[in-house]
Amino acid sequence: MRGSDQPTGSLFSYVNLEERVPARHPLRKIKGVVDAALVTLDADFERLYAGEGRPSIAPERLLRASLVQILFSVRSERQLMEQLEYNLLFRWFVGLSIDEPVWVPTVFTKNRDRLLNTGMAQKLLAAILAHEKVAPLLSDEHFSVDGTLVEAWASFKSFRPKSPASDAPPPAADPPPPTSTGQREADEAANGGKGEMSGRAENTGESEPIGRNVERDWRGQTWSNATHASVTDPDARLYRKAKGRPAQLCYMGHALTENRNGLVVEACLTQASGTAERTAAIDMVDRVSPGSTRRLTLGADKGYDDRGFVARLRQMCVTPHVAAKARHSAIDGRTTRHAGYMVSQRKRKLVEEPFGWGKVVGPIRKTMLRGLDQVGAQFTLTMAAYNLAKLPRLLAA
Repeated sequence: MRGSDQPTGSLFSYVNLEERVPARHPLRKIKGVVDAALVTLDADFERLYAGEGRPSIAPERLLRASLVQILFSVRSERQLMEQLEYNLLFRWFVGLSIDEPVWVPTVFTKNRDRLLNTGMAQKLLAAILAHEKVAPLLSDEHFSVDGTLVEAWASFKSFRPKSPASDAPPPAADPPPPTSTGQREADEAANGGKGEMSGRAENTGESEPIGRNVERDWRGQTWSNATHASVTDPDARLYRKAKGRPAQLCYMGHALTENRNGLVVEACLTQASGTAERTAAIDMVDRVSPGSTRRLTLGADKGYDDRGFVARLRQMCVTPHVAAKARHSAIDGRTTRHAGYMVSQRKRKLVEEPFGWGKVVGPIRKTMLRGLDQVGAQFTLTMAAYNLAKLPRLLAA
């Protein structure tokens, strides 16, 4: 007998979200770890909020919603709020009942930004790693480090000359382009020489309009991080990844992974520069094992083969398992003759996986946030989400 397609309305509906989520759904194990980690952060939450006034969005729900946004590749906060209206799985994970109203996107964003700007992303990552089921999965002796570029939410057109005062922000619009050779040379001299990332081309002498999002003629201009800055995101830096690659406004993210399962144990974000990777690696190793006298190992690629960096690691009681350059390498037979060196070289490739996952599934290929603090919190939270995405498989093994 054919069933009826006539909708039947009901006055009351009893929906238990816990029963709607399958018992073997991967989010169940993830939610258990996240909830336990958030309980340990209760004292930190208490210090951030006043004892009186109108209640805000619970910080636990803010962090759960941010994690589910990363795990399911929800591209914006507005779309996340839309899905929370009808997605029962998202409601269950965040902690909303079936009848609770969803927040206004701007209210959610402002509350989340205030929370994550306090370093809460780092604390959440540490709390997840300290969970009783996660801690046995970690190695406390062997690590790998690497960095990646995070493209900034700023157009190349926003890269404008700084004001004469060193601390003054760049002007909102470019001055009219030079129309003569003498004027062009004077302007180039005023802009300064090449910095860490600079470029120059030939000028055609044509004028360009001044306004919002107009075409810009870069010919005849010399630009660098020392003389120019982005109007849209002043913390972003112009950086070229390698010879033959285009320069772009970006940040540099860094991750330290343990070599047993490739889980991220430390993460940070800095301005892009040629020394940022090595400086961040020293800081992350020091945070993982401050003042330790135990012998650790650190795997890294050839970009870390620097005499100063290698010497600093040896002072910290860390064996530098760094890929050796063909010429003028700081790594010698004291390190390469051991079998553990080759093991670290194989394991260090695991550190690339969080970056690939974060750029395909997560939001760090081209961030939609601005400023070092907000982008750094997003990067660290993405690394925490990567760890959570691996947990169902690791805990089931």
